Amino acid sequence: MTSQDPPPDLPHARGHGHGAPGPLADAAVRTARPSDAPAVGLVQAFVWQHELRDLLSAEVLDALTGPRFAGVWRRSLESPPSPRHRLLVATAGPQVVGYVAVGPAEDEPGHEPDRTGTVLEGGVHPEARRAGHGSRLLNAAVDTLRAGSDDLEAVVAWVLADAGGTRAFLQGAGFAPDGAWRDRVVDDDGRTAREVRLVAGL
Repeated sequence: MTSQDPPPDLPHARGHGHGAPGPLADAAVRTARPSDAPAVGLVQAFVWQHELRDLLSAEVLDALTGPRFAGVWRRSLESPPSPRHRLLVATAGPQVVGYVAVGPAEDEPGHEPDRTGTVLEGGVHPEARRAGHGSRLLNAAVDTLRAGSDDLEAVVAWVLADAGGTRAFLQGAGFAPDGAWRDRVVDDDGRTAREVRLVAGL
């Protein structure tokens, strides 16, 4: 996730915001619908282009388009991997400006899926940051994970090691690095980006 909102109060975690500006009074977070897939895909494209601009070539960045992501989101919304997998969207008026996907923490060494949730993906449109969307998304994400598991003890999130703003945002919300890291392939030529794991106890 990516955001630069002020940290939310625990026991909620924080998220990132990306989206088009809108009246603050109309800002909200809700569960996504299949019809939101094009808007979520568009926001994700802007987020990824912004976050990966120093890692990827212009050609690869240009290939990160809304429709490319929208199809994946539509399929996941129509047929979620599990009841605990949810996609939430931040809105400014009628416009989707951010999103966060959550689910059980699968394949996370040291963490039991029944007791740990994960922030799978998320962000706020670069032009909609600093309006509270990221904080609202992260708070709602933690509430959603709690509602799906009475035994929830922690939430994990993987972020780019060089994403200082995102790491500061999450750490301000109570997340902390636990020493785990991984290299994620981000290009067809095998280029990788280092990610680190942050964990928040609940």
